[in-house]
Amino acid sequence: MKNIPNISFQSTDNTKDFEFLNVSNLFARIPSISDHNPTQPHRVTFFALLIVTQGTGTHQVDLKEYKLETGSVLKIAKGQVHAFQKNATYQGFLILFTEDFVLNYFSKSSINIISHLYNYHITPPIANDKALNQTFLHHLLEKFKVENTYAQKNIIAALLDLYFLKLERKSHHNKLQSNNAKQYHLFIQFKNLVESKYTTTRNVKDYANMLLITTKLLNQVVKHFTLNTAKSFIDEYVILEAKRAMVSTEKSLKEVAYTLGFDEVTNFTKFFKKHTRRTPKQFKTDL
Repeated sequence: MKNIPNISFQSTDNTKDFEFLNVSNLFARIPSISDHNPTQPHRVTFFALLIVTQGTGTHQVDLKEYKLETGSVLKIAKGQVHAFQKNATYQGFLILFTEDFVLNYFSKSSINIISHLYNYHITPPIANDKALNQTFLHHLLEKFKVENTYAQKNIIAALLDLYFLKLERKSHHNKLQSNNAKQYHLFIQFKNLVESKYTTTRNVKDYANMLLITTKLLNQVVKHFTLNTAKSFIDEYVILEAKRAMVSTEKSLKEVAYTLGFDEVTNFTKFFKKHTRRTPKQFKTDL
């Protein structure tokens, strides 16, 4: 297997930041897609919503398989690794949009509330609301039928913004952000640092120093949003990246260990077994 490909935004209609696709059309195009196989794990540099309108199926996000049914909506955040089901037959729509689209057209207050956009560690990616999906898709399809494209992106963003907020309200996670805006901002900064620095340090104190706060405060903030310690958050992210690498790479365990910042493969093996109760070799064997 090849390394996990990083897929950038590429629309079929030459738009730069938003695309609305019928999944049946996407499935038909899969054999002709040259830069990656959508049914194999690939990391996206944009956001995606997969809404199922009919049928059943599965979809893999960060090595976990989620069952899809009529009314399902799967939220895929920037940086996550996902894969479509092979020979999928369910019907629905795929909405793709870039970070620039979010920053340019979403309200700042909404971005702070919609946790899954930048923090998929807080909320599960799967939800189900058939009525909400139908209303949202109806309005979205109507907007694409209108020939007058004036302010079209603003209108589409407003619909998407409202849809996300309603999904968030249903999950009740918005209460965490709205009541703790300052802490939430700190948590997002910490999450972003972990994602960019995990190969160089797994030390909580290092991250606290980068954020100019105490380790005690950092732990309080992380516990508030994840019910776990900062150290656990860091380690869980490293384990996730390790699994991603082992599932879709031709690298040896030694190369994977070095890529993740471990000086010795034995240290990586001990770390992996401590957190998963399996050695890396056992994990690969069980795939």
